[in-house]
Amino acid sequence: MILALVLGLLFCADGYSQNGRCIMKLVELPQAPELLGFRPGMTMEQVKLRVPQVVFGPKDDFGSSRITINPDFDGRIDKLSFAGVRSVSLDFLDGRITSLWFGYDSGFKWLTVEDFVKGISQSLRLTATWTPWKSRGEQLRCADFQMTVTIIAEGPSFRIVDQTAEDTLAARREAKEEGESAATEESDTADMILGDKHNKIYYPSGCQPARGPEETNRVVFKTKEEAEKAGYKQTKSCP
Repeated sequence: MILALVLGLLFCADGYSQNGRCIMKLVELPQAPELLGFRPGMTMEQVKLRVPQVVFGPKDDFGSSRITINPDFDGRIDKLSFAGVRSVSLDFLDGRITSLWFGYDSGFKWLTVEDFVKGISQSLRLTATWTPWKSRGEQLRCADFQMTVTIIAEGPSFRIVDQTAEDTLAARREAKEEGESAATEESDTADMILGDKHNKIYYPSGCQPARGPEETNRVVFKTKEEAEKAGYKQTKSCP
């Protein structure tokens, strides 16, 4: 019991890492200057308070949307509060931030992936081990979120993604695809002309039997003419 308590305290003290893995949860992520006042879970209203000039676009069918803030291209934005930043992209799901993507310029304090990983780990109190990501980047997977660092246009790029929200979005897209597939299949079934090899009758489109022929006796025709040419007669149960 005492050993477990000591180990627990050590895990909390070393940035929520365990055996080199990040076990920090998104709600435990501390605020840091590099996040510029943004954090996952913020509402659109809170983002509007941070940057009054921002304009939100419509949500898609899944409840997601995105905005990009470019301080250098909008004279109304206070550039001092975005010092060293080229752009900020925010993804939303159901009106809350699920992804933050910061693009820093070539004048930022950490210009290499190694320096950025070291600096952001200290700023966010992370001591877990980062792993290679794509060709030049580094990635850290935590309990319910992940972070990536890479170099784009001679400046570091840093992203935080809410994995739970990503899973929710993926599930919604999959459900829609399955629904559309089922609807297409149902439509195709309604349009086909079904024949029964056993009794040599066919059912025209729009008049399918409640219990169709067994799989071994089932045959499908494109037209009535094709069915009748094959020796099938239309069922008397259909007009």
